[in-house]
Amino acid sequence: MSKLHVVTMGCASVLAVFAWAAVAADEARPDANAEVASVVAKEYDLGRPRSQGPQYYKQETRVVSVAADGTRTLTCLHRLYLSYQPEGAAGRYVCRKFTVQTGTGPEVRIPALDGWSYVFVPGIDDKGQVFGIELAKFQGLVDANGAPVPPDISYHVYNAFIDFHAFCNVFAEPSAPGAGIQDLKTIGQRIVHAAAHSVGPVNLPGSSEPGSQFTNGEVTLEFKGLSVVDGAPCALVGYDSGDSSFQILMKPAPGVEVKAVGASHYRGDIYVDLASRWVRKADMIEMVVMKTTMGDKELTGGTIERTLTIKSMGEEEFDKHSAP
Repeated sequence: MSKLHVVTMGCASVLAVFAWAAVAADEARPDANAEVASVVAKEYDLGRPRSQGPQYYKQETRVVSVAADGTRTLTCLHRLYLSYQPEGAAGRYVCRKFTVQTGTGPEVRIPALDGWSYVFVPGIDDKGQVFGIELAKFQGLVDANGAPVPPDISYHVYNAFIDFHAFCNVFAEPSAPGAGIQDLKTIGQRIVHAAAHSVGPVNLPGSSEPGSQFTNGEVTLEFKGLSVVDGAPCALVGYDSGDSSFQILMKPAPGVEVKAVGASHYRGDIYVDLASRWVRKADMIEMVVMKTTMGDKELTGGTIERTLTIKSMGEEEFDKHSAP
C-alpha cells in the first residue's frame, strides 16, 4: 500500500560503525577522532543533477499475510527488471521482465509488460495517473500460461512501479514542491519531506474504484551516514512514513460494494551514489492493518507485511537475469 511505498552487511558498511572503529583506530592514530568528526561535520550536496547514462535495476517485493496467531503465509512475490534509457530531457524507463509468484505456485512472467516503456512524470496527471504510469496497461493481465491475473495481484503488479519511483525519484531526487533530499546537508540531519500528509489515488480499473486513496503520515528523511555499495561511496538516507492510512473501494459484482480501510507504516533506507546521484540500493518494510466490510457486515480483518529491495545492476548482469 505504500506510496510516495533486511539490510545485509555483505557489501555495505555504514557510518554507524565509525564509533567502534574510531576507538580501535585511536590506539594507533591519535587523530582518528578528529578525522571522523570532519566526515560528520562535512556538508554534502545530495541535490545535484544525476549523471546521464543507462541504469539497470531489479526490484523484488514479498507480500505476507500475518494471522492473529502469528502464522505467516506468502501471498505473492514479484520481481521487476527495469532499466532507464537516456532519451530527450526526461529519459525513458523500460520494463524488461515482470514475474509473479502467487502463494506456493510457480513464478510466471507477465508477457504484456515485456518491453513496455514510459516516461516518468512527477505527480498526478488529469487522468488520475500517478508518475505517468498508464492505468489501462494493468487491466486484463494474463500470465505466460494464459491464466488471468487476479485483481488483487494485478494491483500489486501496478503498485510495483509506483513503489520504484517513490523511492528512486520522489525520495532520492530533489523535491520541487518543497523540502526534499536537497535539504539534507550534513550527517544526522532530519527533515519532514514535502510528501508528508499527501493524498494519492490508488484506484485501478478492475481492482478498485475511484475514491480509493492513500494518505501519508509525517514523511521524514534522515541523512544517516555514509556507506559503500559495490565499491561506490553512497549517502545512506533513511525514510519513515509516519502514521499513514488508506481506504479502498471495490465493486466485485453489480450492486455489491466492499470497503477496506486501514493503517500503514512503511520505512527503510536508500543508498544514493555520491558521484552519480543514482540509487544503488534501497529497501522497505511495511506493516499494514486493515478491515474489510460490505455494508454493515465485517468480512475480514488482518495484517499484511510487505518487504521490498531495489538493487542496481550492471548491464551484463541485468541481461542475464532478465532473459525470458
